Amino acid sequence: MSLADEYLKGAADLRAAVAGMTPEQMAARPVPGKWSTLEVLCHLADFEPVFADRMKRVIALGDNPVLLAADENLFARELRYEGRDAAEEVAVVEATRRQMARILRGLPAEAFGRTGTHSLKGPQTLEQIARYAINHVNHHLPFIAEKRKALGV
Repeated sequence: MSLADEYLKGAADLRAAVAGMTPEQMAARPVPGKWSTLEVLCHLADFEPVFADRMKRVIALGDNPVLLAADENLFARELRYEGRDAAEEVAVVEATRRQMARILRGLPAEAFGRTGTHSLKGPQTLEQIARYAINHVNHHLPFIAEKRKALGV
């Protein structure tokens, strides 16, 4: 499977992970101390465009562009996760991934070695950023499954 296909697959996996859940189930916190499924979706939808921006900067700007860090806790606190819509959040991830997968498929192999400099983590290649985005959704899927299980869904 190509990197672009792996990246795109995450959107389908996310949609499948939440299929059939009601808004009440999405908002529930069945696992003490952990985010609700809705909060997980909001987090993913907020950071998907961040990763896409980083990839676009490396692709378009060349010469080590700065890749800005983002604080997930500030996003969660300030961006009203509890008042957002799960379907919209999944749609953001899907649309962003469709667009970026198309862009990634059109690049020559050597483009994946281009680098940007993350403001906290230092140099990162385009391939590393794409893999981080792939792993980000994959990292959160078991948390959604844990919530489904706890809710009996």
